[in-house]
Amino acid sequence: MARIADQGSTSAEPVIDDRAWGDVLQAMDRTYAELVDYQEQLEARNAELLTLRRLLTSIMTSISDYLVVLDRDGRIVDASVSFCQALGLDVARLPEAPIGDFVAPDDRDALARAIAGTLATRSEATLTADLTALAGPDRVEFRIAPRLDRRRRCTGVVLTGRPMGELLRAYADLERSHRELTETQGQLVRNEKLASLGRLLAGVAHELNNPISFVYANAHALEKYLDRFETYFDRVQAGASRDDLIDLRAELRLDRALTNLRTAIEGARDGAERVRNIVEDLRRLSADGAGEMKRFDLAETAQIAANWVKRGTRSDLSIAVSGDRPCIACGRPGHIQQVVMNLVQNAVDAMAGQQGATIRLRFAHRDGRAVLEVCDTGPGIPDAVAARIFDPFYTTKEVGKGTGLGLSISHKIAEEHGGTLSYLPKPEGGACFRLDLPCGDGA
Repeated sequence: MARIADQGSTSAEPVIDDRAWGDVLQAMDRTYAELVDYQEQLEARNAELLTLRRLLTSIMTSISDYLVVLDRDGRIVDASVSFCQALGLDVARLPEAPIGDFVAPDDRDALARAIAGTLATRSEATLTADLTALAGPDRVEFRIAPRLDRRRRCTGVVLTGRPMGELLRAYADLERSHRELTETQGQLVRNEKLASLGRLLAGVAHELNNPISFVYANAHALEKYLDRFETYFDRVQAGASRDDLIDLRAELRLDRALTNLRTAIEGARDGAERVRNIVEDLRRLSADGAGEMKRFDLAETAQIAANWVKRGTRSDLSIAVSGDRPCIACGRPGHIQQVVMNLVQNAVDAMAGQQGATIRLRFAHRDGRAVLEVCDTGPGIPDAVAARIFDPFYTTKEVGKGTGLGLSISHKIAEEHGGTLSYLPKPEGGACFRLDLPCGDGA
């Protein structure tokens, strides 16, 4: 082998042969390859970091909720654009600013305690505080989470906040809308009841006219008998003889008048009581039904409503009642009367001109429920129509003879009472509706 030596040297020099140079070159090649691979890995990691940074930037820019990154001292490291816009500040002015500067004074201590607790326990916490936003105090629900480095050390916290102002305003609008809807529904019930009462005016007038005429006739008879007794007592006061008084008593027929007097008084009282009962039923019928739920007799309430509808009809209508009586339910009797009036009136309209028209009211207690079925002997409801009968403003009646709201309102009233109103097809003909209500306590 060739040797490399320094001829001018007086001592032995190390000699590097070709194999050693090959090993050196191979080591250099491996090192260069490793450097190239490491450089490629660095470039790939840098690309991933850039992608993640762009994603984080887009999130911080587009997120509508508030996102704030804090260090261990509670100072802002980074914040979302939405948080900056709410404060009316540029994001460049926020770093190193204490988060407490942007929270209402009353909430600063609570926020500081929540942040300290998260730093100590590495657990998440939730806090509601007022943010001093540009448009005024804004109630925000903050969620506080620990911020960890790659060694799992807690270096701060991350706040995510959801503004509650819009939510609270939405709840307020929803509550107002619900209140207005309830008032509108109550007005619809009252209007429908007034429409029903309007149809019953003729029957009411007839019902009141009979007992009032009876009272008037008996009052006229009492006046006639009074004249006779006044004539007799005037003669007594004038000192008429006994024989003259006996003749006058026979002439005036006072003995018969005494008997008729008691009859006239009893008749007047009976007529007045009938008027009183009619007015009481009418008062109960026209009540708006507002107020607390209470126990009531569904059978009595339904019969009063059905009888009033019957009074307003001129047809030969028969109402048959069967089942459990009393039938105690829980609800607002005024509203339930309106439901029954709507069902009975619809049955009357369906059976107009029919001979032997009959409406059957059946009452029952079933599985802790009070049930009323209103069935008629009319033509029934076609299947194609039955699916729409509870839709608002849907009616099969002629124009001017129905609002299309009766069954819709009745269905809504039943639901508000925790019950149901349903249509029961009858194979033998006629229409049948079932009203299901909660039973009253002790029923």
